[in-house]
Amino acid sequence: MCRWIAYCGEPIFIDELVTQPVHSLVEQSINTKMHHHDDGSIWATNGDGFGVGWYSRKDEPGLFKDAMPAWNDENLHEICSQIRAHIFFSHVRASTNGTVQRSNSHPFKYKNWLFQHNGDVHNFLDIKRAAQLEIDSKLFTKIQGTTDSETFFYLVLTYNLASNPKAAFEKTIAKLEELQKKAGHPAGVNLSCSISDGKTLYTIRYGSKGTSVKTQFYSTDMSCTKDLGVDYSIPQGGVIVVSEPLDRHSNKWTEVPENSFLTIKDGKVSVEKLTINSTTSS
Repeated sequence: MCRWIAYCGEPIFIDELVTQPVHSLVEQSINTKMHHHDDGSIWATNGDGFGVGWYSRKDEPGLFKDAMPAWNDENLHEICSQIRAHIFFSHVRASTNGTVQRSNSHPFKYKNWLFQHNGDVHNFLDIKRAAQLEIDSKLFTKIQGTTDSETFFYLVLTYNLASNPKAAFEKTIAKLEELQKKAGHPAGVNLSCSISDGKTLYTIRYGSKGTSVKTQFYSTDMSCTKDLGVDYSIPQGGVIVVSEPLDRHSNKWTEVPENSFLTIKDGKVSVEKLTINSTTSS
């Protein structure tokens, strides 16, 4: 399980959201407040790697990631304080599927696409081979790590992400739930993820029936306030999406409804319900 943040709007320095707020993503890597195990206990740290991806002057995103904890990397602070971007992602990892290594850290990128994820595909090892056989052969060779998240990303790409992002996610979820049923398991796909082509930000919050849906919030508030009395702000039309709020003023944040697909562009947030056409859908 993990924590992440995504921003879409006028260019800002990445550190304004990733390292500066009192409950920034780096702070969440060592002291999360809303990250729970299935038994309800707090999963306090996310120290199994981190990453930052951003769009600036090129169509293809830049990417910096490592397998070490975010709280212990001075380079992360330096990079975030120098890069301005109109869309950026950042992620801190607590591993569930896949070892702790750089190739398993998020975000993942392919050409102009950037993807990050919190959640898991239940019993992934039992369906991994069948799921990866669905991936287009030209895309399969691009897989570098061992996580369920990266397999999910390449399935979405295979299912015509560029043409219809919502339909691609719906088809991917349905396929994974179908494979889980064939393997003798109940449906168990749990997603809180974001993806972008550098122009539009999309996020998904989904949980198969009976699973604990991961948290996700967004904000368009212009003057978010730190508990320490220092203000940070986002430009007019900017949107932040997070796993958990960057401060403790929760009235500034709107919870994303369960089983939803968000499209964010030009400061507008469109929320659609996901429709999963599988025999094990929720």
